[in-house]
Amino acid sequence: MSIRETDPEVYRILVKEQEKQRGTIGLIPSENIVSKEVLRLSGSIFTNKYAEGYPGKRYYGGCKFIDEIEELAISRACKLFSAEHANVQPHSGSQANMACYFSVLKPGDKILAMNVFSGGHLTHGLHSNFSGTFYNAVFYDVNRESETIDYENVREIALKEKPRMLICGASSYSRIIDFGKLSVIAREVGAYMLADIAHISGLVVAGLHPTPVPYADFVTSTTHKTLRGPRGGFILCKREYHDKLDSSIIPGIQGGPLMHIIAAKAATFRNAMKPAFAEYQKQIIINSKKLCDAFKNRNYRIVSGGTDNHLMVVDLRNKGITGSEFETLLESVGIIANKNLIPFDPKPPRTTSGIRFGTPLVTSRGMKERDMETIAEWIDETLKHRQNSRLLKEIAKKVRRFAREFPIYPSDQT
Repeated sequence: MSIRETDPEVYRILVKEQEKQRGTIGLIPSENIVSKEVLRLSGSIFTNKYAEGYPGKRYYGGCKFIDEIEELAISRACKLFSAEHANVQPHSGSQANMACYFSVLKPGDKILAMNVFSGGHLTHGLHSNFSGTFYNAVFYDVNRESETIDYENVREIALKEKPRMLICGASSYSRIIDFGKLSVIAREVGAYMLADIAHISGLVVAGLHPTPVPYADFVTSTTHKTLRGPRGGFILCKREYHDKLDSSIIPGIQGGPLMHIIAAKAATFRNAMKPAFAEYQKQIIINSKKLCDAFKNRNYRIVSGGTDNHLMVVDLRNKGITGSEFETLLESVGIIANKNLIPFDPKPPRTTSGIRFGTPLVTSRGMKERDMETIAEWIDETLKHRQNSRLLKEIAKKVRRFAREFPIYPSDQT
């Protein structure tokens, strides 16, 4: 029997979400669309099996084929990133970071990372996060004028603070990160280096962003952003940290792995090895730069002046609207984005002076440069006419009609 017959309440919500995704334009940089292969594996029979432990070292019997699928995911991850070891069990990027900390740090150890107010992630030491609770977190900010990383400033802070771990990577930073320079700083002060590439891992695979793997002791990522896989995380590390890392996942912070998701991760890593994936990543950046230019041509200030990757942060202070207000306004016409802090933002995180846009999802749907110009125009028109409900309804109709011209899955009925 179908879900429609067995659970009509769930089915109704499922259909509403499906229709929302089909009829809206998704510009949140951390969202994407998985392949039908990944979608099927995420709901596959692998979900039935408990498999605490690792291949060949399980706490449950009957794991012969479970071992095979996890070993395949591990080998593909190592091959894809040219890494010495991979752990594919983390349920999320946050847990991947936690596992790395637990591998080599003790509570109270000092960590140095990009401030969340400059584009860093909450698991990089935010006081209200576990990372800021368990560890003594100190931060570096972007340069006030360029709004980019000042590597000499990072070095000065590192020499002064002597952190046990240097964390690099970001959730809203639109420029290339020089992992080589950061590794020199880490070695100079005797710190471990963790590179969080959750946002840019797809770009790294395609050779469009420098890889941190040769430099970092640990590299963490999610699989569901530019990698276009299931919701989950993974870790790459030097061979010398193999045992410490694996034991920090189980029995350290997790129990049974999600084998259906690990199967989907294995498929994701294989898909990322294909030439078409590299072309897709190139188009993400092309679209991102085009969207960025379209905003600048309409007098929107872009943080750092532009983008080198899949995202941008727009400073709204000259537009008379907050990030939270603009997020809500855009959603009313079917354009999905998220409020975001700008560097040294005078407003609090729940309000923000900025908004973040990204192109992975719309690129997955087949949108190109000309479509970025159209989207920017609708965003601008929505802001200009935010008090005109009639015009907003007209924009919403255009957005819905346009979005449905780009099916989430090409074989779907639109």
